[in-house]
Amino acid sequence: MKLLYQPATLSGTGGNKFKRLAKLFTFIAVLIFLIFSPFQLKAGTDKPASKAARASLPPDLDKLVTRVMKTFEVPGLSLAIVKEGQVLLAKGYGVKKLGEPATIDAQTLFGIASNSKLFTAVALGTLVDQGKIDWDSPVVDYLPEFMMFDSYVTREMTVRDLLCHRSGLSLGSGDLMFWPGTDLTRQEILRRVRYIKPAYSFRSTYAYSNLMFVMAGELLEKVTGTPWENYVSEKIQKKAGMTHSNTRCSLVAEEANVAWPHAPVEGRVVPIKPYLPDNINPAGGINSCAEDMARWMLVLLNKGKLSDGSQLVSEEVIDEITSMQTPIPVSKPAPELAAAAMNFNGYGLGVRLRDFRRYKVVTHTGGLAGYVSQVWLMPEIGLGVTVLTNQEAGEAFQSLTYEIIDYYLKAPEVDWIGAIAKVRDRNRQRTEDELKKAYEERNKESKPSLPLQKYAGLYRDAWYGEIEVKYDQGRLLMNFKHSPALSGQLEHWQYDTFVARWFDPELRADAYVTFILEPDGSIAEARMRPFSPDTDFSYDFQDLLLKPVRPDQR
Repeated sequence: MKLLYQPATLSGTGGNKFKRLAKLFTFIAVLIFLIFSPFQLKAGTDKPASKAARASLPPDLDKLVTRVMKTFEVPGLSLAIVKEGQVLLAKGYGVKKLGEPATIDAQTLFGIASNSKLFTAVALGTLVDQGKIDWDSPVVDYLPEFMMFDSYVTREMTVRDLLCHRSGLSLGSGDLMFWPGTDLTRQEILRRVRYIKPAYSFRSTYAYSNLMFVMAGELLEKVTGTPWENYVSEKIQKKAGMTHSNTRCSLVAEEANVAWPHAPVEGRVVPIKPYLPDNINPAGGINSCAEDMARWMLVLLNKGKLSDGSQLVSEEVIDEITSMQTPIPVSKPAPELAAAAMNFNGYGLGVRLRDFRRYKVVTHTGGLAGYVSQVWLMPEIGLGVTVLTNQEAGEAFQSLTYEIIDYYLKAPEVDWIGAIAKVRDRNRQRTEDELKKAYEERNKESKPSLPLQKYAGLYRDAWYGEIEVKYDQGRLLMNFKHSPALSGQLEHWQYDTFVARWFDPELRADAYVTFILEPDGSIAEARMRPFSPDTDFSYDFQDLLLKPVRPDQR
C-alpha cells in the first residue's frame, strides 16, 4: 500500500496570530485527510472511504450484491475492491448465521481456504530473497525426509514443483488425510506421501494438489524453525497490515466476529459445522475479512511494496509467482458464458493465471466446508476484487466479480447473474439425470456373493491407513480410523458393490464400495469411488486400495 501523502509533524509553542491560524488550518487539513483518505480503514468502516471512491464504484452496487445473494442463496458476503492504489470498498452484506440477527461487516472473518496458497508461496518467496532457499533446488535439500512414490521424482522435485500442481499425483490425491477432518499431523502426512502412486508422469500434467502445499509448509518450518502458522502471521499478515486475520482453521470457532459456514444439505441451505483441523493450514487455513484482503491486494498489485515503502518480497519474487509455470488446457465455456472465454490458462506459484476480455488475470478461488471465495487481480489496470461468502455457491463470487470487472472495463453488458444461474441449473439437471440413470440400470435382483459377515473385517490402505467394516445386527458399517465423520452404513447396490451412506448428511459424499474376490471366495481387495458426480474432489475415494488385514498383520 502506498500513501500519497504523509502529514508533517505539528510542532512549535507559540508565535503570532497568523502562525496559530496556519497551524489550525494545517491540523484541520490533516484531520480531513485522515477521515476521508481511502487508505484509512477504521474499525467498523463499512462504506467507501470518500466521495471520490463512491463515485468510482459501479452504480447500484448494493442492489447488485443483494441480487447475487438472493439468486444463489448466500446468507453473508464480504466484498473488497481496490483500484490504482486505493481501497474503494471494504464492506459486508447479509448475516453471519441464518436465524440470527448479527450482520456481516468489513472485519468479519471468513475461511478463505485455497486463497491461503498464495500466502505460502509468498512466504517461501521471502526465503528466496534471503538466499535461504532457491525455487529450483530439490525439496530434499531442505526437507530430507520428503519422499515420493517414485525415487526419481523424490530426487528431482523442486520447491517450485510443490507450488504449481505438476507433481504427477491425481486431482486431490491424498486429500482424505485432511478431509473431512482427521487426526493426522502434518509430520505423519509427510511420512505417508511416499505411498501414494502417481497418476501421471512428473511435470507432464496439471492436477490440483493440496498435499504438495502442505509439504511446502513443512519445508518452510524446516528451514526457518518456525511453524507455518507463526511465520505467515508475523512475516506476511502483520507486515501487510492484515490485523484481523489469522492462520489457523481451528480459530474460526474462537473468533467473536466470524461468519458461520453454510451449505445446501438435503435441499436446503443451513448452518453446518466448521472445519477445524489445522493439518491443512498451508493449503487452506487462513481466515480473513474484506478490510484485510483489500490490504493484501494492494501489496500484490504494488509488486510486493508495503505502505512504508519497504518490500514484503522483492519484485522479482512477485514476477516469478505470477508467471506461468504449468499450462492448463483452455476449454470452451458454456454458451451463456462466451464473453468470459479464455485465450490462455495456467498456474503460477500459488495463483491461477488466465485472461478476461484479453487482460491478464491473477486469481484464485477457495472452498472449505461452508465457505467459498475468490481473489481477482488485473495488474494492467491496477484493479483487485475479493469476494468472501459463507455458503458453498461459487456462482455468487463468479457472477459478482464479472459484473464488477465489466464495469471498470466498460465492456458490453452481460447479465452474468442470469447466465451463470442458467448454467448452474443445467448442471444440476445433468447430475439428477446421471443419478437417475444409475438407479434405473442397476440390477436390483442381484445378491452379494458372500454372507454379509464375510465382508466384515479390518482393511488397510498404504497411505490412508485403516478402515473397518463391521457386521452389526444384519447390516454392514464402515468406519475410517482417522476420520471420525466418515462413519456410515453399507447399503447393498448390486452384486458385490455397496454404497456407503454416511451418517452425517453434511458430508454429501456417499461412495461406492466394491469388493473383489479371490477364486476361493475370500476378499482380495476393496475399491471405492464417489457416488455422485457432484462430490467434492477432496473425497478422493478412488485413490484408495483397501487390502484385508490378517490377524498376524495387525
